Amino acid sequence: MHDNLMNEQSTTPRLSRRQTILGGFGTALALAWPLRAFGASKSIREADRLRVGLGGAGIRGRYLIGNLPAEAKITAICDAHLGHVQDTLSAKKPFSEVLTDFHQRDAADCTAYQDYRRMLDEESLDAVIIATPDHHHAMVALLALARGLDVYLEKPVSVTIEEGRALSDAVERTGRVLQVGSQQRSMEMNRFGCEFIRNGGLGRIHRVEISNYPGPMPCPDYRPERVPQAMNWDLFCGPTPLRPYHRRLWSKDQFKVHGVNWRGWDLWRDFSGHLVTNWGAHSFDMIQWALGKDDTGPVKLTCDPVENSEQLAADWLKKTPPPSRSPIQGRDDHRRYFPVDMQYADGTVVSLTPDNGPMRFIGEKGVAEMGRNKFSVDQPELLTSKPDRSAMALWKGAGHVARPHLQNWLDAIRHGTPLAAPIEAGHRTATVCHLINIVRELEHPLEWDPIEERFLSDEAANALIRRERRPGWELPV
Repeated sequence: MHDNLMNEQSTTPRLSRRQTILGGFGTALALAWPLRAFGASKSIREADRLRVGLGGAGIRGRYLIGNLPAEAKITAICDAHLGHVQDTLSAKKPFSEVLTDFHQRDAADCTAYQDYRRMLDEESLDAVIIATPDHHHAMVALLALARGLDVYLEKPVSVTIEEGRALSDAVERTGRVLQVGSQQRSMEMNRFGCEFIRNGGLGRIHRVEISNYPGPMPCPDYRPERVPQAMNWDLFCGPTPLRPYHRRLWSKDQFKVHGVNWRGWDLWRDFSGHLVTNWGAHSFDMIQWALGKDDTGPVKLTCDPVENSEQLAADWLKKTPPPSRSPIQGRDDHRRYFPVDMQYADGTVVSLTPDNGPMRFIGEKGVAEMGRNKFSVDQPELLTSKPDRSAMALWKGAGHVARPHLQNWLDAIRHGTPLAAPIEAGHRTATVCHLINIVRELEHPLEWDPIEERFLSDEAANALIRRERRPGWELPV
């Protein structure tokens, strides 16, 4: 067992007897059962509410239910672990307050599934919200689009560049509405700051500095554990290789290792791009938007294979394990911390810097800093207008607030309102993230053609644009 992946402390309550019974139906069976709870207050006409299915009932999925505006309702929920579904449908802490409206109004009539393919086949839906682990994002979205459904897709939109392109093409082909969950595009300070930079407020941008987000780890060979009754492990693995079960491979934010919440599937290359495609996806999305690059990307990438990656990792020890002292599956784990530089065709350079300071745009007129609903410039006189303070207030509160972004999605479905985060922009942002992980993987400079979406004269890099998928999990394109 990996020497850094020890000493678990559980943060999850044990399954109740009812949850155990629900899970006991078997790990390989896709289930659906109606649950009847208590009455619901209905202040708007039920016939006018959009019917939405939720894919992925983990922490993020529950917050999205709690933030869904009243003009839509969750009518079906699916998750490979039935315990997640049951916890969502019951008024159980710590999400009882977040899900109060859902429990009072819609949970009684909500149908539960284990397999999203069955939910999409059997439910009468108008739209889906996708909050599954990353390696299922593209598959669920493509299946939903093919069935004529509108989609809210959490970022990143893909785990490969091939998946993202397939998604963007599918949206164009079907004409459906797909909002990417890059909610900073709906935040007033981010909107204001990106517009200010894009319109020349800082003059020409020479350089952008951003945190040195760590990439994913190869899946280790854990000693196999028994698959829980409530878990369909084959379904969870989905398009990735079917490997022996171990809860550290998937369970996210449910227990601690060395006193830090374990990030589960988010850590592993099979399932995710780790913090590059998690937190990094928000930051790179703001860079793309501010620089006016929503339809393109960098053309050159280099990484710095530093020798002392432990020092680079020190700032991230609360979010990711330190570099392994020995190779994992024959691969050096230190590379996921290597600093990266990217250059766009106009000469602007984006640097993942070891100091991990705030995102900084360095222009010929001054310097701007940007964060989550935060924006400032070192030369205040450059600002000829001010952001809308009332719009800023919509994002006050818990860090998982997403209601304005979900409202924009519903407005686009009903009224044709322009999306804050359309799929092509989301695909281009995810591509930037994938390029970073690829250049670290190969440890040599890369030249990228953002029009053809291929590397120039580098077959090793082009081989990483896509991944082999397990039989039965081919992309539905």
